[in-house]
Amino acid sequence: MANLIDNYEQQYAVLTADITAKICRIRLQGASERRVYVQDVDRQIEEAQELLEQMELEVREMNGKTRDRLKAQMESHRAELKRLTQEFQASKKLDNMNETNVDESWDNNVTEDQRKRLLDVSDRIDRNGRTLQNGYRMVLETEEIGTEVLKDLHDQRETIQRSRGRLRETDADLGRGSRILTGMIMRGLQQRLILAAVALTLIIVVCLVIYYSVTSKS
Repeated sequence: MANLIDNYEQQYAVLTADITAKICRIRLQGASERRVYVQDVDRQIEEAQELLEQMELEVREMNGKTRDRLKAQMESHRAELKRLTQEFQASKKLDNMNETNVDESWDNNVTEDQRKRLLDVSDRIDRNGRTLQNGYRMVLETEEIGTEVLKDLHDQRETIQRSRGRLRETDADLGRGSRILTGMIMRGLQQRLILAAVALTLIIVVCLVIYYSVTSKS
């Protein structure tokens, strides 16, 4: 919300600076150009009033010292806009008067006062601009940190995926080794059974030979 109010204040500062500059130029323009300036200032004063209303709505939702400080700023902005409106009305009246009847000293005082306000508004714009630049720099730094974190997470994810791949390969190798070992054990058992059968056959043959030998002698 504070950033929104800062944005409103910057827009308001730009508007009031432009209004002040155009009020100073109204008396220096020809009739057609003067009408254009008057229309522009009318529109910009309405925009400034709408901005102040939006700012006041935002301030009402705040609490504590920040709200009190911003309320004081709103009062200052209202007073400033009121002065600009009065000067604008006076400039329009002067437009309808004979310029030779205008009090030059009064005009010089108004111009000097407007010049001071232009400087004040310019300083405020500079301060708001620096605040926005600092905020933008913080956003860029945060974005850079976020990018680095995402990169680290991406690298870690790839590392985990590679580890999982190696685990799957190891598991497959263990499976193949287990099957090979089982096959070797089975072949060993088969060979032992064959050897046992051969031995048993030989024993039977020897027994038969001995039996027939003894029988034939008898």
